[in-house]
Amino acid sequence: MALNQKLEGKVALVTGGGSGMGKASAIQLAKEGARVALADIKEKDALNTKEAIEAAGGEAVIIETDVSKEEDIENCYKQLIDRFGKIDVIFANAGINGKITPIEDMAVEEWDQTIETNLRSTFLTVKHAIPHMKQNGGSIIITSSVNGNRIFSNFGFSAYSSSKAGQMAFGKMAALELSKYNIRVNVICPGAIETNIDENTHPEEDNLKKIEIPVEHPEGDQPLQNRPGKPEEVADLIVFLGSDASRHVSGTELYIDGAASLL
Repeated sequence: MALNQKLEGKVALVTGGGSGMGKASAIQLAKEGARVALADIKEKDALNTKEAIEAAGGEAVIIETDVSKEEDIENCYKQLIDRFGKIDVIFANAGINGKITPIEDMAVEEWDQTIETNLRSTFLTVKHAIPHMKQNGGSIIITSSVNGNRIFSNFGFSAYSSSKAGQMAFGKMAALELSKYNIRVNVICPGAIETNIDENTHPEEDNLKKIEIPVEHPEGDQPLQNRPGKPEEVADLIVFLGSDASRHVSGTELYIDGAASLL
C-alpha cells in the first residue's frame, strides 16, 4: 500500500514561517493540500511565504504572534479557528540562537530571552493547541537541534543547548500524555541547515577564547553528500510527520543532519 502523504483538507500552523525551515515547510505543506497559518512576530516577515503559497494556488494567512507571550498564542489560535475552523498539524519551529557567550558572562536577561523564545514558546504552542485538537487528533512537530542532544562542543551556546534539550524532554512527555487524544508529538533535530538564523547571532569571540577547548573536526565533516542540509529537505520530513503516513510515529526524535553529529 502506498504511503499517503497528502494533506488535503488539513489545516497547519507554522511558527517562524517567514524564512528557512519554517518557510520551506509552510510552502511544502500547502503544496500537499494543507491550508496554512503563519505565525510570525511581524506580518512583513512572512509576506514572502504567503505570496509563494498563494502563487501556487494554496491558501495562507499571517497572524502576528510573539510566541513567547501567552496572550499572543491564545489570540493566534482564536484567529486560526475563526478562519479555518480547526487545526490538524502544528510545526512549532520559531526560535533563536540567543546570546553566545560564556556562562560566567551571560546576563540572566539573556538567558531568559533564549529560554522563553525557544522553550516557553513550545510549551505555550502545545498547551493552547490541545483544546482544538483533542477531539480529532493531529500531529505536533517541535524543532529542537543536535545541539543539546548530541553535540555539546559549541562553546557559548549554553542557553540555546539547554532550551533544545528541554524541548526534547517536553516533546516526549507531551507525546505520552496526549496519546489518549490521538495527538502525535515528534521532535526534529536538525544539524547544519542553510538558513538565516545565524544572521542575528553575534558571538563574543574574545570572551569565548577563555572557555574554548580545541576541537579538531574531521575532514569532510558533512558525511552525507558533503554539504549542509537544505530547508526543503527538512520540509519533506515535516510533510511526512504531518501526514497519515506517520500515523504510528510519536514520541520520536528524528535527526536530520546527514550523520554529521555522529562524528
